Amino acid sequence: MPLKKLPYLRLEPLIQRHLSTCEEPSAVALTRELRSARGRGYLTKRELEAICYWKSARAIRYVQANSPAQVRNATKRAFSTRSERARLEALCTLSGVSVPMASAILTLLNPRRYGVIDIRVWQLLHSLGTVAKARSGVGFSFSNWYQFLMIIRHFATRHEVKARDIERTLFMVHQKFQKGRLYQSSDQTTAD
Repeated sequence: MPLKKLPYLRLEPLIQRHLSTCEEPSAVALTRELRSARGRGYLTKRELEAICYWKSARAIRYVQANSPAQVRNATKRAFSTRSERARLEALCTLSGVSVPMASAILTLLNPRRYGVIDIRVWQLLHSLGTVAKARSGVGFSFSNWYQFLMIIRHFATRHEVKARDIERTLFMVHQKFQKGRLYQSSDQTTAD
């Protein structure tokens, strides 16, 4: 998805100009609903399905293929480690959970520390030269996600906001400056 010429050369002025701390109501409600999952240390299958509908309903049939035990075990492993790599890898063992979906899970459970990586935010970061690899914004690896995470955490700390606020700001700026539509047809490959 190409972007129009951005009126910014660096990320900092873009964030200063467009920073949004207003979360969408569906994310607020789902984050509130998932507080019990944080307390118990794992997601139920129903909670994972709710996250999938929020992030990308296209993946729901794959997510539904996971058993309740698979969801519980994978998310328990993810939430009990301090290793970001182990956390992401545990979530990605689930059917229908790619790096973008895993980032959505983590974001809804802890928006202060996480944001959702997707094609839009990555392409915006790439167009500003903030990231150099995976120009298309698809097929994310752990190193792509971790680089993204460090970028949004840096700016979140700098602006005293949540990592999710920085990510959502980037998403909205991409929408504002995109050329055409992100997904041209229902059979086109997506970021998930």
